[in-house]
Amino acid sequence: MPASYRPSPELFGVFKTTTRVRCDWITPLALLALGAIGVAFIYSAQLATAQNNWTTQLVWLAAGALLYGAVSLIDYRLWLSISHWFYFGCILTLLLVLTPGIGTERYGAQRWLDLGFFALQPSEPTKAAVLLMTAGILVRSKVGTLARSLGTLGKLALAAGLPIFLILLQPDIKSAIVLPPVIFSMLYVSKLSTRFFAVALGAFLILVSLVSLDCYRYVKFMEVNNFSFSADKGKFEPHALLPLHDYQRNRIISFAMPDKIDPNGVGWNQRQSLISVGSGGLTGKGWTQGTQAQLGYLPRAVAHNDFIASVIAEEKGFLGSVTVLGLFGIVMFNGIRIAGLSRDRFGTLIAIGVTVLFAVHVFVNIAMTIGLVPITGIPLPFISYGGSFVLSCCLLQGLVQSVYRFRKDFT
Repeated sequence: MPASYRPSPELFGVFKTTTRVRCDWITPLALLALGAIGVAFIYSAQLATAQNNWTTQLVWLAAGALLYGAVSLIDYRLWLSISHWFYFGCILTLLLVLTPGIGTERYGAQRWLDLGFFALQPSEPTKAAVLLMTAGILVRSKVGTLARSLGTLGKLALAAGLPIFLILLQPDIKSAIVLPPVIFSMLYVSKLSTRFFAVALGAFLILVSLVSLDCYRYVKFMEVNNFSFSADKGKFEPHALLPLHDYQRNRIISFAMPDKIDPNGVGWNQRQSLISVGSGGLTGKGWTQGTQAQLGYLPRAVAHNDFIASVIAEEKGFLGSVTVLGLFGIVMFNGIRIAGLSRDRFGTLIAIGVTVLFAVHVFVNIAMTIGLVPITGIPLPFISYGGSFVLSCCLLQGLVQSVYRFRKDFT
């Protein structure tokens, strides 16, 4: 291991002492504002129900703040030594969640471990584990021309491919699709040959073509056999080209060919989301005055998590939505700034990886609420309801804060 990346002995006391406390206040203040907005609109989205998920969200945010602070006080270079243990721990939890009798099934997917006081979704900490493992491999390896980088790319394919495969088995496509952009961004920062990205683009286009062909065959199969897209899910799966579930194909079809899908079936959520966003106008109807979620048109099962941006757009309008996007912009631009301030490659890769991960979440979540991409169920950081997701976001942002705090402390 390069000397500049070797943690000093005092790091193993967990918290490193320093005579000068450096702290970036820009991101924490923006995250605090986003968390407050999330709690307010979770409350609003569930006002017509007896649920009090907004209070639970407050607990997760408080726990996340403690986690953020603890991680930020640990020199990020320590993770270079222990990232493989964190990674294998996450792989173990992914295996456990797929084990009958241990993993908990909800909504037709087995994604949770019931810990009694908390239902852990292992795919969330796995994102951080894959990011750290990728950064560790890249700082220890030579990256340059495609020929010189084949060994490194093989290690990365194995390190990222195994958790992605296990996540897809749950199935949880939304958590799997955010990892490739993160890995590619870190490879780009590492100055990998552009030939690799050309090859990767070609492979991506082939994959998109295969998905399109598979969905086309699915539509024809359902029409020929006079099956319902909503009621007869699973009929096409034995004849499919790709290992997708029919409900996943329905989401793609509802986006690409909405006329083929029953608007009261799989296309309902996106249509109601568009109504929510459009009805908000410039300034919105007012907090707690929205109707789509409270009357149940925007389903209450998703209004406070996957479609929380639709609730914000209806109640606070275009200006409220721009405010939320502006706060996310501050977080992401500051992440890029911290990546540039870092004195070593490991810190740069961590900051870039976390920033791209957040950017993917924000873009896909907002885009699906306004019909630009198929519905994937990707949550909005610090705003959507969810304990595992909140804690994962705090862990990741704590790593970026650590990069800022310890960027000048080299032995």
